[in-house]
Amino acid sequence: MGYVVRDVPVEHPDFGKAFPCVCQRDVLAERHAMKVRKLSNLDALADKTFETFQLDLHGLNEEQLSSLRVAFDLAQRYALQPEGWLLFQGNYGSGKTHLAAAIANYRLAVGDQVLFVTVPDLLDHLRAAFGPTSEVAYDELFEQVRTAPLLILDDLGAESATPWAEEKLYQLINHRYLHRLPTVITTNCELNAMDPRIRSRIVDWHLTQSVNMHLPDFRRADVAVEPSPISNLSLYGEMVFETFDLREDVLPPEERRNLREAFEIARAYAQDPREWLLFMGEHGTGKTHLAAAIANYRHARGEQVLLVTAPDLLDYLRAAFSPTSSTSFDKRFYEIRAAPLLVIDHLDLTNASPWAREKIRQIVDYRYLSHAPTVFTTTQTLEEIDPMIRSRLSDTRRCRIFALTVPDYMGGFRRSRRAPIE
Repeated sequence: MGYVVRDVPVEHPDFGKAFPCVCQRDVLAERHAMKVRKLSNLDALADKTFETFQLDLHGLNEEQLSSLRVAFDLAQRYALQPEGWLLFQGNYGSGKTHLAAAIANYRLAVGDQVLFVTVPDLLDHLRAAFGPTSEVAYDELFEQVRTAPLLILDDLGAESATPWAEEKLYQLINHRYLHRLPTVITTNCELNAMDPRIRSRIVDWHLTQSVNMHLPDFRRADVAVEPSPISNLSLYGEMVFETFDLREDVLPPEERRNLREAFEIARAYAQDPREWLLFMGEHGTGKTHLAAAIANYRHARGEQVLLVTAPDLLDYLRAAFSPTSSTSFDKRFYEIRAAPLLVIDHLDLTNASPWAREKIRQIVDYRYLSHAPTVFTTTQTLEEIDPMIRSRLSDTRRCRIFALTVPDYMGGFRRSRRAPIE
């Protein structure tokens, strides 16, 4: 049956215990390796190797090229002899995941077991393990992760910071810290924003080698790029700053000032998009036009921009589950949350399902933690917005909120019930 019982005295701790027979050891090892490979999903990153990593990129200055070479050399040395921890910090698209995957693929090629997983996906796998249809028990899955010979945690800090998630990550990282197990971590978040217990272990210089990759997004094209299939930008091609009607000849002075201020805020953001911008107001006040003008301005300068309404965004994600879909849900989800500039029009989760609410929250939280430029429009008041999203939007260090108090373009001069937000 594949098991043996050892011939030992009754008082021996192994008495009466069944142990896998030598003849089954290879079978069990291969079965375990298959589970790890399935969890890692490294097949999707098979092209991320040291040979395919670009070191001579146009547009980088000497300091940036030097930073890129340092990161590459450090990753190569670690791949040859993975000891201790390796931490990559940098902006989205700077090459962190490529180098981490290159380490994983190199160790796989020499026959080692490697577990590569993005942190939000790992937490999803752990939650799913509690389900009655799960193929693997939670305890078994968690043990596989925390004892992996080489563990690569991609996008640490991108997860939803729930108490349960923080506790699981702390348990995982603390176990590997105490046992000095080889671990590679990538993050685009400020370490000060992390759980202090996790941060203190990551920054231990006795264990961790750290490299900061202060580089631009490699995925951005140097020329104008075609919008993603999800982007509605092509439908808003006429909504640019030049066509925005300030209605100075029909609005009373207070409303003229409000609309002019919204216009100037949008134009300044378009020239240097950083952090977040939220336009609030009734239907027809010009919110969408201003948001689209920002998107068109950046797109005309060769940057990748996603402009999408919240309902269309959710439809795009749901469509990935169709048997005819050629794109996985994970790929679509990453495409949205990692967009260089994301514009979400008509943000309103009032009637959203729990699944839809959670996906929008994950996207918002990821972009909050990664300081990714994002523009929102909504007809809701701040108090009506989903509580988790409202907490992120209310952070004045990250988000500029502006309420348009003008009437809609076709509705006469009715006063809005909303007051400006300072």
